[in-house]
Amino acid sequence: MSDSSRSDGGQAQSAPAEVEVLVVPDCPNRSGAEQLVRAAIAEAGLGRIEPRTRVVQTDEDAARLGFSGSPSFRIDGRDPFGPAGSPSMACRLYLTAAGLRGLPELSALTAALGRSRSR
Repeated sequence: MSDSSRSDGGQAQSAPAEVEVLVVPDCPNRSGAEQLVRAAIAEAGLGRIEPRTRVVQTDEDAARLGFSGSPSFRIDGRDPFGPAGSPSMACRLYLTAAGLRGLPELSALTAALGRSRSR
């Protein structure tokens, strides 16, 4: 079995090629988002993936990237939580079991990584 695939019932599943955390400068949730994505990668059994953090500097960058708030997550260029609205340089909120929070739940991000493997 190679490092980039696993066997599950005879079907190979590939790992995401790129995982990103997108944030605005001085985002108060940056550190938590970076820790969360590393934990989700580990929980999904994808420890060989090194997530990247991208700082979105301008409204133009936000529009070009389809960035809908900080922090946002991308798995192979896709936001697993869907666009939260118009491109925005503001804080992003996620609906969790505890209500609206600045970060998604670990289980939600881990599940998104798992879904990306089955594509």
